[in-house]
Amino acid sequence: MLKLYNTLTKQKEEFKPIVIGKVGLYSCGPTVYNYIHIGNIRAYLNADILKRYLTSIGYEVRHIKNITDVGHLTDDDIAQGDSGEDKISKKALTENKSPEEIARFYEQAFKKDEDLMNILPANYFPRATAHVPAMIQMIEGLIEKGFAYKKNGNVFFAVTEFEKYGQLSGNTLANLKVGARLAEHPDKKNPWDFALWLASPKEHLMKWSSPWGEGYPGWHIECSAMSMEYLGDTVDIHTGGEDNIFPHHEAEIAQSECFSGHKFVNFWLHNRHLLVNGEKMSKSKGNFYILKDILDKGYSPMELRLTLLSSHYRSQMNFTWDAMEQAKSNLQKISAWVANLKNISSGENDSASEIDFVHIYQKRFEEAMDDDLNTPLALSVLYELITETNKLLSEEKLSATTAKDILGFWEKINKVLGLEIASSAIEVPEKMFTLAEERKTARDNKDFQKSDELREEIEKAGYIIEDLKDNNYKLTKK
Repeated sequence: MLKLYNTLTKQKEEFKPIVIGKVGLYSCGPTVYNYIHIGNIRAYLNADILKRYLTSIGYEVRHIKNITDVGHLTDDDIAQGDSGEDKISKKALTENKSPEEIARFYEQAFKKDEDLMNILPANYFPRATAHVPAMIQMIEGLIEKGFAYKKNGNVFFAVTEFEKYGQLSGNTLANLKVGARLAEHPDKKNPWDFALWLASPKEHLMKWSSPWGEGYPGWHIECSAMSMEYLGDTVDIHTGGEDNIFPHHEAEIAQSECFSGHKFVNFWLHNRHLLVNGEKMSKSKGNFYILKDILDKGYSPMELRLTLLSSHYRSQMNFTWDAMEQAKSNLQKISAWVANLKNISSGENDSASEIDFVHIYQKRFEEAMDDDLNTPLALSVLYELITETNKLLSEEKLSATTAKDILGFWEKINKVLGLEIASSAIEVPEKMFTLAEERKTARDNKDFQKSDELREEIEKAGYIIEDLKDNNYKLTKK
């Protein structure tokens, strides 16, 4: 039974779709004015794991991930996010290109990064610019119903007309008024009202005709318009980073429910921020990384994927190069294990005793994933299985049949984990990992003489074992 933590209700709930066997999933996609950073990648990976697991337990998932190519302003992290310059227009002026050239270039860069990370593509990647008519229609409906008002070519949503405003973030109007320092827009009735449509100055690069004059949509309205077009009035699951909770997702709920008269989203899933060496990512601090930076350091996309999966999505993650080294070692261990299973399963050695323990690990893996997508716990189940397999190998008790069963289990769970294991990446033989595991056991038992002997055996074979934090190790070729 899958349980997910719902940001709306602040508790884990049993997941039940609107339509039996089908799931409508909406993810906030990128604003295509720059390369996505590793914090963004974490959010998209979270949605990918959710989608993969839902599929693995029998659901048909319809996944929508929008492309924000208009309306996202530079002051999106301040108050209601409706001030500043359009990020794409600003980039276009800086690079002396058209907004469309900027948007298409970074949209393709985003999709390439997702492909490298083995993030499954969404069913649709709707662009905001292609859905401006739908946004205008929605804004007109909100005005007619008394939830929005227009002035001087601008249209704002009146938050005081929606009693449940603040239910997702806790930023109710009463809480927002305490210590508020928000500069009031001259056309707003309430400083916390947010823009649905903004009048554009003559020099603005991106603008459309509307009943209120030339302008462009606010950032929040696009997701409501596109999710409703592709998934209907009510969405099963909506994902995003915790920075989207307010004001973006709070605004989505308000405008969507006021327009349709129905609940907008049943389950809200938000991943926590990613820190780098304990600090918020910042270009000025030199700790702001995109995927290319990771690759330039000599790491692979799969090592980054494994690093991100090693932390629960609702935990604040601290990215470090030590963690990447650990992931590199673990991926190497998995690769060698898979290669060895393939070798044994292709043989005819059924003389060893049959040991049926795969179903135990499968149950534990599913229990971990059912508990709000607990990927760290799910990975620990995999690592325990590798240790158990290595033990059977050392005792010559692993038959071809058992190896096939374990390999089948791996292939099943890897459809969820999404780790691409290339044979060319296998640099260390399985025997070395078996010796390393024996050495780890010796160290745990404080048998340091045996530990030293095993280290020497590993080094004589041409490999180096390096002890890492948390009783882990790293194996490399000399």
